[in-house]
Amino acid sequence: MNVLYRITMPYFLSVFTLFSQETKTYKVITVAFYNLENLFDTENDPITFDDDRTPDGKDHWTEEIYTAKLKNMAKVISEIGEDVTGTSPILMGVCEIENRGVLEDLINQEPLMTKNYGIIHFDSPDRRGIDVALLYQKKVFTPSQYNNYELKIYDDNDASKRVFTRDQLLVSGYLDGEKIHIIINHWPSRRGGEARSRHKRIKAARLNRRLVDSVFSEDPYAKIIIMGDLNDDPTSPSVKDVLKTRNQKNDLELMQLYNPMEQMHKKGLGTLAWRDAWNLFDQMIISTELTKKDYFSYRFYKAGIFNKPYLANLRGKYKGYPYRSFADGAFTGGYSDHFPVYIYLIKETTEKKQLR
Repeated sequence: MNVLYRITMPYFLSVFTLFSQETKTYKVITVAFYNLENLFDTENDPITFDDDRTPDGKDHWTEEIYTAKLKNMAKVISEIGEDVTGTSPILMGVCEIENRGVLEDLINQEPLMTKNYGIIHFDSPDRRGIDVALLYQKKVFTPSQYNNYELKIYDDNDASKRVFTRDQLLVSGYLDGEKIHIIINHWPSRRGGEARSRHKRIKAARLNRRLVDSVFSEDPYAKIIIMGDLNDDPTSPSVKDVLKTRNQKNDLELMQLYNPMEQMHKKGLGTLAWRDAWNLFDQMIISTELTKKDYFSYRFYKAGIFNKPYLANLRGKYKGYPYRSFADGAFTGGYSDHFPVYIYLIKETTEKKQLR
């Protein structure tokens, strides 16, 4: 049986079965994640270390620069998956944002203002004041429950001294009426070296795993999407050994996790580069239920890295690296030091068609 795939409308993927009168049409939506590389406003917050990102600070973070940064971030978000779905992501996880105010400014930029995005955000105890958040198109997704969960880790040299970092955000809601759960992450960095800082990301993974297990305890068939900047690769111990991700979706058992980014990582693809090496820290991980092949409800279709040419340096020693927005003490006019990642979810809508 031959199958022909083609895009017939901006938000529908059609599959025609030859010698049959049945046309299967799939609604396609995008779910994405983007590290916005320090999206700060220009105001000095007295309780966080944001002094550099002020007009009088080291970075000379002016209103003009802030406006340019917002415009760039909105452009990228508006284009993720748009060529396939006809719209920006229905669910958009973000990190490295200073507060709710910058998100409100972001969704009111021209490319996004017609999408009617809602915001789910909590202030985290991170010392620099950066948080994670979820943007969602209100016409498609309705949140029902959400909460932030503290990650408690302590200093390497002083077990009584807490290291304040980002919370993890768990959002449950209804995607076109279907229950789904999203966990948004920004795990501790590799500051001080990968090995020395590894235990912090192990603890982050353990918290993430507890959140996953808590969802599964109520519904073993739950649809879960884990997304975020994990500061670890898909093959790192935190992901493989603690989250227990699998790299093949065809042999998953109930309540397991599939990481489509692992195969990309093994091919040398990445979302950020450092010292001539690529890492794939930004990941999308899904539960078993989303990998099934009965497309009567939303299922996983494919994953990708959004790395259009304009998001990369075009020349110089960093050619091909993400075109970051700030370097050498100045605003570059660029975007972020990370590429966004995304997945497509599809759902079947069947109609009859007379073949000629």
